[in-house]
Amino acid sequence: MTCQRVVSTIVSSKLRLILGSASPRRKELLAQLGLTPDAILPPDIDEDPRPRELPRPYCVRLAREKVQAVEAGPEDVVLCADTTVALGRRILGKPADVGEAAAFLTLLAGRRHEVITAVAVRRGERILARESVSTVKMKRLSDAELNAYLASGDWQGKAGGYGIQGMAGALIPWIQGSYSGIMGLPVAETAVLLEAIGYPVWRQA
Repeated sequence: MTCQRVVSTIVSSKLRLILGSASPRRKELLAQLGLTPDAILPPDIDEDPRPRELPRPYCVRLAREKVQAVEAGPEDVVLCADTTVALGRRILGKPADVGEAAAFLTLLAGRRHEVITAVAVRRGERILARESVSTVKMKRLSDAELNAYLASGDWQGKAGGYGIQGMAGALIPWIQGSYSGIMGLPVAETAVLLEAIGYPVWRQA
């Protein structure tokens, strides 16, 4: 190993990784890369869509705003993400209550929709971002299926009112795209961004 590579490895090993999300799913998906955040600091930002804002630009904007809102040192690497469910031009965010969750699931039942997850990383003033777009088909829901899912409470805190990794997985017969992206953190895109910003994913793993 050359001196230059030794120095590079030592410098890289001092980097802190800050996850700007309280989502246990995102922490679990990072663990697939062998990464454990040094700190978890979810930012507090306004997540309301702007008038006539389309789902994809909305999702990317939130990821970038989140990563900018996290307090970090100049050499810390901050990672944030945002997941949005889109039915055409309509944004289906996190339902406020069980009634809205029921309305979202009724809209999605028997139809295809998109799940967009945007990922942003920041180191100092530099910000990199990219998004993963997947297509998901939800089966037609019987009253029993809908009521049982709503009663489970699994819809809470999830864009579109469902999480594919939980009970709702039985309601999703087909997807095209990134399963981890639908869960909330596309692993492949995240690894590329971290490496590009200077965080050594594979050496850490």
